[in-house]
Order: sequence, then C-alpha cells, then structure tokens
Amino acid sequence: MTHHISIIRRSLLALAISLAGSGVIAQTQTPAGGTVKLIVGYPAGGPVDAAARVFGQVFGRELGQTVVIENRAGAGGALGGQSVVKATPNGAEIYFAASPTMTITPHVLKAMPFDPLKDLMPLAPVLSYTNVLVVNLQQPFKTLPELIAYAKANPGRLAYGSAGMGASNHLSGEVFARRAGISLNHVPYKGNAPAMADVMGGQIQMMFDIIGGAKAHIEGGKVRPMAVTSKDRNPALPQLPSMAELGINDYDIGGWYGLFGPLGMSTETTQRIGAAAARALQNPELRQRWIDQGYVIWPGSAADLSERLRREHALWAEVTRGMQFD
Repeated sequence: MTHHISIIRRSLLALAISLAGSGVIAQTQTPAGGTVKLIVGYPAGGPVDAAARVFGQVFGRELGQTVVIENRAGAGGALGGQSVVKATPNGAEIYFAASPTMTITPHVLKAMPFDPLKDLMPLAPVLSYTNVLVVNLQQPFKTLPELIAYAKANPGRLAYGSAGMGASNHLSGEVFARRAGISLNHVPYKGNAPAMADVMGGQIQMMFDIIGGAKAHIEGGKVRPMAVTSKDRNPALPQLPSMAELGINDYDIGGWYGLFGPLGMSTETTQRIGAAAARALQNPELRQRWIDQGYVIWPGSAADLSERLRREHALWAEVTRGMQFD
C-alpha cells in the first residue's frame, strides 16, 4: 500500500511540474510550506476582511506558511464559500466564513450556490461578534425612541444598508422593524464597507454594522451610534444601551467567524489547521486588539463550530420563515 501511494505521489509531482511549465498550477496533497489563501466573501475594507487580515498574519506564523487574503464578494458572502467548495482539498484554500452566509443566507436567498451543512468541512472557530445600529449625523433623531417615532410619522422614508441579502445586519433591520412596528427600506450592498460609506455620505440613513468595523467611525464622530444588538451592553461601547434596554423585546442578534475547508481534506491537514488556529487565538496582541474592537475570542474545536452552525442554521430557519429575497 505504501509503495502504491509513493508511486501516485511521484506521478502527481511529475504532472504538477509539467503543468507549471504551461502556466497551469496543479495542487495535490497538503502544500506544507506553500501559500495558503484565506477566502473572504466580502470586499476589502469591511469588518470580515479586516478580521481575516489580522488573523491571517498570526495564523500564517503558526502554520509556518504564507497566508494571503483573497476577496471574492457577492451573494451575501456565498460566492467565496462556493469557490472553496470547488477547491482542491489540500489546505491551500480556506474559507474565512461569517456566520450569516452559513446560517441565514440559505433560508432567504433563492440562488444559494452551496449547502453550508453538507458542502464544507468545519475546521476551527475564530470569534463571536455583535452589531451596533449607527445613523447618519444629519438625521433629526438622536436616540432610538426618536428614530422609531420619526419612522412611524414618516413611513417608508428611512433606508438601511447591509452587507447583502441574508446578512446578519439585513436581518437585524428586518427584526428591528417588526419589533418596533415600523417600515424600513432595505438597501443591500456587497459588504459592510460600501454600506457604511453611504451612511456617512447620507445616501442612506442608517445601518447595523459589526462593532469591530463601526467603532472607529463612531469614535471618529463620523456616525451616530444608537444601540447594540446583543442582549447586554458590549464592553467596547459601554455607553451604548442594548435594544432590549430601550424596549425592543426579544432582540439578541449576533454572529461569528470560522474556518471551513472543502470536503475530502485529510485528518492530518484538518488537525494541523485547527491546531494552528487555536495557537493563533492565544496571541496576546491579537486577543487585545479584537477585545478592544468588541469581539469575543472563540477558541474551540471543529466539532464546536459544526454544532453551532447546525443549531443557528435551524434557529434562523424559524426566524426567517416566510421571508424570501431574490
């Protein structure tokens, strides 16, 4: 058996060399020492991209490999996941997934290109996060109750942006509108960064953004924060009340980031990636940076990630029942 595997490896190596000469890159088994791509399903500049870049630097050191970030935006992050589904299962391409793509988008997007429960392999959890509602500085309302009163007096006048159909900040807005008894217009973008730019520019009035992405804009006085979407206040923005504090009952919306790979990865490869991710999350500078940005470090196993994925996938199936978006 060992002799047979050796022959296969030599044959694959010869094929790789011949393809390289024609400009085609062939990847076979785990490219230890080669470049690893962290695939992000959102544009550069947004919170998912920013977290991936910070993580990638430390993760690469722990792997002993060069890690690069590749943005493949679209379909609420699903295009990035789809590309990893189709990737060679050798650890060279890893999906840095944001939970909405895996738990919400499948229920609300008609053209979901893959099944998160069946088509990807959980590798390691990374962090958990909460959203914050921010509004354009020129708006007449200064508090959440004033925003709700304005929306009721001006139905259909307020628009909020999101990272795309089925993103957590899309559903944050949908659930908020339902709980508050108001009407809001949803404007989907290809990521949080362009949506935030339009909030600051006044093209739309508001958005729910990940605290880690919004905090700099809040502290820079570029947007006005209203409330956080978690059940309790967030240590990174302790002055801000939660939605529940302000009378929006049963409102607790957050998410997470995790690493996924294509099916068929070897046990050796998955264990190596999981161990490197766990070591990266122990890095003091990384931990402090993310804590300051409002993130919660989530050390754990592939099984932990799989369990949370399945649990929240089922939860959002109930929450989004009756919602359908193109």
